[in-house]
Amino acid sequence: MNPDLANLRNSPFVALRSLLDPLEPAPNLSPLALTIGEPQNQPPQLMKDVLIENDHLYGKYPPGNATPELRAATCNWLNRRYQLPEGMIDADAHITPANGTKEALYMLAQVITDPSRTEQKPIFLIPNPYYHVYHAAAVMAGAEPVFLNATKDINFFPDLDALDEDTLHRCTGFFLCNPSNPQGTIAGKAYLLRALELARKYDFTLIVDECYTEIYNAEAPVGILEVCNELGGSLDNVMSFHSLSKRSSGAGMRSGFSVGDAKLTKAFLNLRNFAGAAVPLPICAASAALWNDDDHVQINRDRYSTNFDIAERILSGRFEFYRPPAGFFLWLNVGDGVAATKKLWTDCAVRVLPGEYLSGTDANGVNPGIPYIRIALVFDPEMTEEALIRLANSL
Repeated sequence: MNPDLANLRNSPFVALRSLLDPLEPAPNLSPLALTIGEPQNQPPQLMKDVLIENDHLYGKYPPGNATPELRAATCNWLNRRYQLPEGMIDADAHITPANGTKEALYMLAQVITDPSRTEQKPIFLIPNPYYHVYHAAAVMAGAEPVFLNATKDINFFPDLDALDEDTLHRCTGFFLCNPSNPQGTIAGKAYLLRALELARKYDFTLIVDECYTEIYNAEAPVGILEVCNELGGSLDNVMSFHSLSKRSSGAGMRSGFSVGDAKLTKAFLNLRNFAGAAVPLPICAASAALWNDDDHVQINRDRYSTNFDIAERILSGRFEFYRPPAGFFLWLNVGDGVAATKKLWTDCAVRVLPGEYLSGTDANGVNPGIPYIRIALVFDPEMTEEALIRLANSL
């Protein structure tokens, strides 16, 4: 077998099952699982209607780059969302529809990793905590994953000024999740500009995972394409990823796309023709309809805002609670996330995820997630309130 497989970490959810499955949840209470960032809102009826209208197309093989209608819809949404000039994004040259962004993020690492780039192994920079696919993508591309701790004092984003010359010269890709996951903070325009400047100076790819960009409280997060526009419109050294999973509560559709550097997009599409799962044609049609509609997204935002109102009322002043400007997670400092997770399960049948399982140990032996738990506020207000009251009383 490939020896790099031994360097993969357990999925955080596999680790959680190992931790909690041997333990009995509190008796006489319904278990409440706040672990997975899976929207529980019903997808809009629009999606269901279009899927039914096009169900006769399931018998056809879909093209690797999906349909012109889907590419046009994503392009039009980008122009609306980020106020881009017409023509900056070419739907054929810059956009790659994908069967969800998880596999696409993983596969892009295969495209941009050149083992001969430097004498030492190429590097992927990964924000810590991180989405587990980033680490796996780096490892299986034959690169070295380097964790950049994203802590409270730096707005839960990696400290770009702390990067040394050797690291930057070896860097082939920098995974950046904006808004941050799980902390829900937003990188400002100046931060994104600095990250892009470094990518172009040292010729690595800035991979911006923007899957939470439509789930926000007040101000819409700045996107990397807005920064590209301000610098003249070039997409060199940039790949941005978007998905319908959070925006449209369409996680089961497995529909997303990347947008960015034309030469990378061309190579990416070519690789996906061999190894990527194409988006089925009915899902292409439903996805286009969802990208063309913004009204249902505001309904989703309002639902999450209600849950954050509940969380603020119950948890304000405790566990370093803050109301994140984006996303739908709470990132609570409970001192010892693993111990708190076990206690919550056995005391009050609430299942959460230890921050340690979402973080890696850096070169200095520090795991920034150890004190934290992550809570997904994805359920209806009644369940959310009950779960948070149980949590507050237990801890």
